[in-house]
Amino acid sequence: MSAGSVVIGCFRDPAGGVLVAGNVIVVVDVVRATTTAVTAVAQGRRCFTAPSVAAALRRAARLDRPLLAGEIDGAIPAGFELNNSPAAIADRTDVERPLVLVSSSGTPLIHAAALSGTVYLGSLRNARYLGLWLAGREPRVAIVAAASRGAFREEDRVCCALVAGELLDAGYAPEDDATAALVHRWRAASPDAWLVSDSVRYLRATGQVADLDFILAHQEDLPDVFQLHDGEVITVPAGVALPA
Repeated sequence: MSAGSVVIGCFRDPAGGVLVAGNVIVVVDVVRATTTAVTAVAQGRRCFTAPSVAAALRRAARLDRPLLAGEIDGAIPAGFELNNSPAAIADRTDVERPLVLVSSSGTPLIHAAALSGTVYLGSLRNARYLGLWLAGREPRVAIVAAASRGAFREEDRVCCALVAGELLDAGYAPEDDATAALVHRWRAASPDAWLVSDSVRYLRATGQVADLDFILAHQEDLPDVFQLHDGEVITVPAGVALPA
C-alpha cells in the first residue's frame, strides 16, 4: 500500500488542478523568490511574501523599519530598496529589519497556494531536506513551480524532482506519468544541469550574475523546512539528515 502520493505541476492559472483544497503545497521558484525568502529567514530575518506591490506596501505599513524587496517584470518597484535577490539579502547585516518580498511569479503563487492548503517553500538550498521531512507526515503533496513567462524552467524542474524523489523513496506514488518522468529526468541531474535555463540567460544578460553564483554555491546547505504562516515564512527545524 502506498504511503501517499505526490504530483508536480507548473502554476500558470490560479484554477490549476494541483491547487485544490486540502493539498499540502510546496512552492518552487528557484530564480529567485523562494531562494530569496529562505535565505532571509535563515539569516534570522523575518520575511513576509506579498502577491502584489500594493499588498507589499500594506504589509510594510504594519512593520517597524521594513525592508522592501522585489521585482515586477524585471524592474524594482518605486520605493523598494532591493531587487528580488538572494545574494543581496545575504550580504546585508540589518537582519532586525523584516523583509517584505514581491515578485512577478513566485510570490503570487505563494499567495494563491495559501488559499488552498498548507504551503512550504522549496529551493535548491533545502529541497531534499524538505522531501525527507514531508515523507510520512502528509498523505498527498503537490509540488508546484512558478511559471516564468509561461515556462516551466529547468532550475525549478530540478528542485521539484529533488523534493519528489525523497517522497518516492519513502513509498509515495506519483499521481501521473508526467510526475514520474520529471523525477526520472531531473533528480540525478548534475548540479549545473539547469544552466541551460532562460532564467540563467536573463541573469547574465542583465548583470545579475551574483544571484546565479549564489544559487550554485548554496545547494543542500539548509537542513530546515520553511513554511508560510499568516503570510510570514517561518522555520520548522527539520531534524533530518540526507542519505549518504
